[in-house]
Amino acid sequence: MTNDKYQGVLLVGHGTRDAQGTKQFFDLGELLKMELTGFCVEPCLLEFQSPTIPDAWDRLLERDIKRICVAPLLLFAAGHAKQDIPEIVMELHDRTPDVEVTQARPISRQSAMIELACAHLRHAMDKQQWSADAVTLVTVGRGSYDPCAQADMRVLGSIVASKLSVGDHHNAFYAMAEPKLPDVLDLIARLRPGGSTNSILVHPHLLFDGRLYQAIQRQVNEFRDRHPEIPIHLSSYLGADKLVAQAMADRVKSALDLAVHTPSLPLTR
Repeated sequence: MTNDKYQGVLLVGHGTRDAQGTKQFFDLGELLKMELTGFCVEPCLLEFQSPTIPDAWDRLLERDIKRICVAPLLLFAAGHAKQDIPEIVMELHDRTPDVEVTQARPISRQSAMIELACAHLRHAMDKQQWSADAVTLVTVGRGSYDPCAQADMRVLGSIVASKLSVGDHHNAFYAMAEPKLPDVLDLIARLRPGGSTNSILVHPHLLFDGRLYQAIQRQVNEFRDRHPEIPIHLSSYLGADKLVAQAMADRVKSALDLAVHTPSLPLTR
């Protein structure tokens, strides 16, 4: 593998208008730098905020970087990872064809992400003093039109539910896929046996704070208003955690190792 000194990592976030979510992304960038000691890591955002992907690309070139790994900080592979980011990067690569470039996979179901989701949910159950076998877990994702991304979210939810040994589990999405979170919560309420003591724990599988997390909060609060007799709790988003940085670092190293053995593939889409 090329000396790390000449390798750069383009950490690409989705971007948000929320100041807290933006700060958390850059905090994660600092954690990734600690995981990838010796690499030049440049965080950038696909939309809404700066620096942009071209901004970060130029910064890497100014440091005489000869090899760049594009690292999408995305939970699943959908349109941004498969099309939007590669299109921008290929335009940049066409301008500087002497720079080697590859793309890492989204962090998806990497083991550290499973560990982090489980840790958040165990903390939430401990805080609420709920026993796992008396909990109905609802894992909710952003949603995507991409069927593979939808399937990945469903599999992740099933893995997390199995590891926690919860009493019941449902998957939901905020948008672009079915079923929607309010529909799932209402279904649970309708099917709930009379006298049941089961509580509902909602896991928003999101990286950072922002409008989406806040919208899910509102949906949970609206359900609570409709069904005050049913205990429900919303867990936290994943956040700028060391485990997210470890998952991203693993994806970067895997992509660079793969590129060494398949040099004819300059960009892994």
